[in-house]
Amino acid sequence: MSDARVLDAPWLRSGPSARVLKLLNGDGEEARVVGGAVRNALLGIPIGDIDIATTAPPTEVVRRARAAGIKSVPTGIEHGTVTLVLDAQPFEVTTLREDTETFGRKAKVAFGRDWVVDAERRDFTINGLSVDADGAIYDYVGGLADIAGKRVRFIGDAAQRIAEDYLRILRFFRIHAAFGAGEPDRAGYLACIAARAGLATLSAERVRMEMMKLMIADGAAGATIAMADGGLLQTILGGVAYTGPFAAMVAAERRMGLKPDPVRRLGALAVAVTEDARRLAARMRLSNAEARALDSMGHRWWRLAGMDEATARRRLYRLGAERYRDRLMLAWARAGGDGDGARWQMLATLPERWSAPKFPLKAADFIARGMAESPALGQVLALAEDAWLAAEFPLDEAALKAIADQAVTRYTRDIRP
Repeated sequence: MSDARVLDAPWLRSGPSARVLKLLNGDGEEARVVGGAVRNALLGIPIGDIDIATTAPPTEVVRRARAAGIKSVPTGIEHGTVTLVLDAQPFEVTTLREDTETFGRKAKVAFGRDWVVDAERRDFTINGLSVDADGAIYDYVGGLADIAGKRVRFIGDAAQRIAEDYLRILRFFRIHAAFGAGEPDRAGYLACIAARAGLATLSAERVRMEMMKLMIADGAAGATIAMADGGLLQTILGGVAYTGPFAAMVAAERRMGLKPDPVRRLGALAVAVTEDARRLAARMRLSNAEARALDSMGHRWWRLAGMDEATARRRLYRLGAERYRDRLMLAWARAGGDGDGARWQMLATLPERWSAPKFPLKAADFIARGMAESPALGQVLALAEDAWLAAEFPLDEAALKAIADQAVTRYTRDIRP
């Protein structure tokens, strides 16, 4: 049915999306914007990709695009999806479908012309809305009421929706964290718990994608607790889930005014030692950069608790600003909000208040003191750098001369055979 409400969105009236709708409408065919773009527009939040459904079969979509000089890419043509590219903006255009046989991601589909059937095969009611080129909203599954009530519900039978694609378990919690309020929908929650073994069939890449989105959602703290209570996080993480430190990390980021960071939050949720970081990197196929960040966070984070500012400066010098802050934030989160937030915040803001100088001594300074050009130079430089840090980064010539002399003497006495 067409709801009385009309969506007043500028991208429906002009621009690339309006051109795609005009291209696909007419001559017996109809096209509408569907899914997340409609949901976000109704909520008044930024939209991402604009997906379009149409009664036209894929061959007709390609024909019309070609006639209009628009690039078309057969990204999933066997399932009815063609991507049209206008002004460097991609639009996924999918022919109305109905499942004839479902087995996970490999469902067999038949193309159709029934908008109700197409809506009923989608995942959640708030994603089942569509809007035509004139802004008329079509709601066949109760999505408008659920948007107003901040409810995330599966369309139809939750168990059936999940069996069609087990990734919907993670999407249920992620979308609830982003758009829901209060406790997750009871029927959906119980269905996710009952089907949790299906998570093991998902590719690491798909799990990573959903988990990283979940990590930065507004309601992530509550969602992770619900997932842990339902026995879902153990399957995903392969280890202990620390929901308390995760909630503390969210609170610390907000107190600091930091942008939510999915890797930092994942570290709070699942990393106590570096072995946890390495397990997660392999289990979730993290990028090299993500794996290194988690590994650094897990490395002796407890040594940052209770340190004074002089010690913090040495840590910052060794780690660099980004690694220092992430590890410090993990130590803060694992302290569980110990009531001394001002002290933690002071330490966390150190990179903004102080820039570490460069170590001023060079190999030439030690060659001038009789050291040969050999691997020993590196050892003497390391001794001198340690002494320079302990002396709190002096830059005056006399102090540097004393540090260099002492490093050579120490190496000669204690290290060189």
